[in-house]
Amino acid sequence: MSDLLLKCTVCRGLLDEEDLFCPNCGTEAPTRQESTQTASRVSTQNFQCSGCGASMSYDASAGSLRCPFCGSDNLVEQTDSKTVAPTSVVPFVISHDDAVSRMKDWLGKGFWRPGDLAQQAAVVSMTAVYVPYWVFRADTHTYWTSDTSQTPSGARGDWYPLTGEYKGYYTGVLVGASGALTSAETSAICPYQLNQGVAPEQVDLDNVIVEQFSVQRKYARPLARQGLEELEKQACQQFVPANSRNMKVNTRITDLHSEPMLLPVYIMAYRYRDEVFRFLVNGQTGQATGHAPRSLFKIFGAIALAIVLLLVVLAIVASVSGCSVTTAARERLAPPKVASPLVAGMTSGLQLPTGIFHAGQPITFMPGATWHASRSCTARNRPRTTIAICARSGCVTWSGSARSMLASKSL
Repeated sequence: MSDLLLKCTVCRGLLDEEDLFCPNCGTEAPTRQESTQTASRVSTQNFQCSGCGASMSYDASAGSLRCPFCGSDNLVEQTDSKTVAPTSVVPFVISHDDAVSRMKDWLGKGFWRPGDLAQQAAVVSMTAVYVPYWVFRADTHTYWTSDTSQTPSGARGDWYPLTGEYKGYYTGVLVGASGALTSAETSAICPYQLNQGVAPEQVDLDNVIVEQFSVQRKYARPLARQGLEELEKQACQQFVPANSRNMKVNTRITDLHSEPMLLPVYIMAYRYRDEVFRFLVNGQTGQATGHAPRSLFKIFGAIALAIVLLLVVLAIVASVSGCSVTTAARERLAPPKVASPLVAGMTSGLQLPTGIFHAGQPITFMPGATWHASRSCTARNRPRTTIAICARSGCVTWSGSARSMLASKSL
């Protein structure tokens, strides 16, 4: 089934296959040489859920009606209508008991979930549903650019640009056509082995729950193009050596085809504190996904613990970086005893300043030798040593400027 688009004969605007008139100028769409209209079938026993809006044909043998997507029993009966007829149906492989077992294991896992989730969740029985999908295939021609960390010899940069061309062919690109499930949910339970699909006549669709196609092909086509571009990015990564960044693709998609299919899904809807959550199981491979509530008590507790640990670390860092020395260090740093600073200055012939100095203030020890105070301090000088007394805590410690002075010139 081809999805090749026609162009309006007047404005040359693109026309979808469902368009009878040009959406740009209103001109009647030209007749296609090959009919691409999707086959339809009459859907009976139709119901629409008032809770989530899902539209489905229900199991004729079901004793009670309940929406498998949200668990609501407020279903409104609809008249018989024409719906998209699937070209293939993938039958269920995973048993109902296996799906229930996976659900029970999943509910009991997860640290951030409430501890009473498994006990307080109002669980609705697991229901087998055939969910509609559009299956696309197409040819691609891509020009790509990227940066690689493998640079040529002698290069000064860390990244080197590359470019290339790639042609590919993709089949089995799935786009969910469900009106109740989100695109993230329908993608999370993929992939399916589509080659195991059978003709619709081989499956009793009248005695199972079948969701109707709610997403038309023209709305699914842009999503398929996005999926093909992502696949092209992944395919082009193989041509970039070492690490890569800034992968960009310019993809031309040709010969785009699609077909409607029904795929098996086990759906379980449950309520926890007046909020509805879903759990899905791929009916063929067992791939599972779902949504679960988060425990606010655990989240706030983790935040409080992180704040306490941060304060403890800051206190330790502050105590280590504080200006404090032991008594032994004071004695080791103590200057030698002299008669007086004046006698020491006269004996060494150096200008020995003393007093209170502020951060950034220049201090001259001798003509041509000046250093700057790193912080406000009281400086005292003695023969062959220069020390700084920290005014903040009163402790004795060598200043960096004093050490530099001693290294270059002994007093």
